[in-house]
Amino acid sequence: LATVYRVLNQFDDAGILNRHHFEGGKSVFEISHKDHHDHLVCLKCGKVIEFEDDIIEERQEMIAKKHKMKLTHHSLYLYGECTDGNCDNLPE
Repeated sequence: LATVYRVLNQFDDAGILNRHHFEGGKSVFEISHKDHHDHLVCLKCGKVIEFEDDIIEERQEMIAKKHKMKLTHHSLYLYGECTDGNCDNLPE
């Protein structure tokens, strides 16, 4: 198992994978060639939903410009709890 984690870390260092660190110590790897997206994370079951929102992206650019910054990259994680009463991944 240590070898698997070592390889994942090497792929992350090489830019092949992206590692996302979520609250609760959970890390998720995804292939780095995906288009930019943000994440919704359920704190009860750990479900991660990827989403894209042009309005959020535009607002972040406006905020950076207002503060005389040019964004090079960013990460957005929104945390909450499933509200449908049927979490996909409730811990056993």
